[in-house]
Amino acid sequence: MNSDRAVFLDKDGTLIEDIPHNVDPALLRLGPGVREGLALLHERGYRLVVVSNQPGVAHGYFPESALAAVEARLRDILTAMDTPLSGFSYCPHHPAGQVAPFARACDCRKPAAGMILRAADTYGIDLARSWMVGDILDDIQAGRTAGCRTVLLDNGHETEWVLAPGRRPHHTAADLAEAARIIVAQDQWAAGPGDPGPTSRGGGPP
Repeated sequence: MNSDRAVFLDKDGTLIEDIPHNVDPALLRLGPGVREGLALLHERGYRLVVVSNQPGVAHGYFPESALAAVEARLRDILTAMDTPLSGFSYCPHHPAGQVAPFARACDCRKPAAGMILRAADTYGIDLARSWMVGDILDDIQAGRTAGCRTVLLDNGHETEWVLAPGRRPHHTAADLAEAARIIVAQDQWAAGPGDPGPTSRGGGPP
């Protein structure tokens, strides 16, 4: 796919069910609305790029090498759905980690925007035409910092709701299917006259 627009996707709790620190490929299960949402986004020409914090590496819960099998399994699942990933990025760092050289601050761990910025450079993505979808406000801050529009999945995973200006989502959705419909509708509206489609449920906490 040669599109210059993308949807950046958090992995755990957004794309797949959230099992903390899981690296067993056999346990990967798609989250609610993922099949429908990815199908719509792919059909409309968006690149699909995963950007995932994986602090379990820094904390010693699993080796960095274990993530290769997770990525491979996720790619297999999505390719079988005809919704292939354009990219898969992860951050293995955490400033409170115990495993060198991963126990450090970095510019890639969300809410920093490093993973998004590097993916944009690699794939020629126009960030102003792209979106970040995640289930916590750190995802939203990373997307906004990178210059993307954002959708927060209001699925109960965000518990603090520290809504500083740079962390407020442009839209909220119940699941990835609704997020995809919002993204498509917003971009159709921005492109010109026509049916605006479904609208967001708002830009703040419930």
